[in-house]
Amino acid sequence: MKEHIFLIPGFFGFSDLGRITYFHHVREYLAEVFDELGVDVDITTVSTLPTASIRRRTFQLLDTIEQTEMAPDAPIHLVGHSTGGLDARLFATPNVKLGVDAEAEPYAERVRSVVTVATPHFGTPVAAFFDDLLGEKLLYVWSLATVYMLQFGRLPLRALMALGGIITKLDDHVGLKNTVLDQFYDQLFSDFDKEHQEVIRDFLHHIVDDQSALGQLTPGGIDLFNATASDRPGVRYASVITKAQRPGLRTTLNVGLDPYRQASNAVYQLVSRITARVKEDFPPLTDAQRAKLVAAYGELPTLRDNDGMCPTLSQVYDEVIHAAKADHLDVCGHFTGPDHDPPHIDWLCTGSGFDREGFEALWGDVGSFVVGEG
Repeated sequence: MKEHIFLIPGFFGFSDLGRITYFHHVREYLAEVFDELGVDVDITTVSTLPTASIRRRTFQLLDTIEQTEMAPDAPIHLVGHSTGGLDARLFATPNVKLGVDAEAEPYAERVRSVVTVATPHFGTPVAAFFDDLLGEKLLYVWSLATVYMLQFGRLPLRALMALGGIITKLDDHVGLKNTVLDQFYDQLFSDFDKEHQEVIRDFLHHIVDDQSALGQLTPGGIDLFNATASDRPGVRYASVITKAQRPGLRTTLNVGLDPYRQASNAVYQLVSRITARVKEDFPPLTDAQRAKLVAAYGELPTLRDNDGMCPTLSQVYDEVIHAAKADHLDVCGHFTGPDHDPPHIDWLCTGSGFDREGFEALWGDVGSFVVGEG
């Protein structure tokens, strides 16, 4: 019987924007993995709402599953990146209430595995940074900058340096005029053709329309989610962990002398230091979780370690099947890899050294876990 894999995007929330795809490399390689394992699968990328509440995002997941043609008893596997991992957990929660006339249980009872990738199970400080008036505007331009980088390969150097300046001013609580953000937006948006402008404008509209997830992803706000979402008996849960290079001189040296890479790394170091502002401990690790992290990183990650968006220790949930030296979007295929067809395009230069070999090792472990060989 064909098994169904649903890939759930995270905080940036798009399945595809014209030629820009969130999970293209993941979907392509997972298809190879399952083919080698001799498993007949259908892989679907979920189109979700970028920063909407976890409940609304999970409702979108339900809608996608309902519209997917499959046998009445076909097994379902959920793989969520970032916030998408929380969507997967909520969907699998027994008798979850997603809204009027939303009957998730007939599908949720068919879920066989949930894999979360770089997911903030216990919150992330960067959500609190974005969760105010100016932070919301920054999220808007940050999202546009991310889409731009994935489309064109890199931001204009002047725009990248401007983005770093915007983050610094907001972090220092220095006044920032709306015109600065508007100019940044106009400079980038005008480079897209009209067809893509319409799609991207709609994507950004969703961010402006509903940013409920920001409050839910703060370290305090996530407590309510964890009190509500419970594991479904019989479902296998696993997590993939990410930790980027710690900010500092070594990171600066690792990215080389190229002015663009240096500017990109400066932006990474800013957001990484914001993400490192963890004020309380995470739940204690099991011996198996601890051993997996030490084996991958040579030491146990600290509270301050993160992937640029999410604290590393906040990502640990149930069985750790893979731990990577990577940033938040590296694991989705957004790292430097110009020789692959289509090429891998980096998000931020973190100096972490994640590459195609690491990418294949990570998603190979995910595939093995899904089919019960992990």
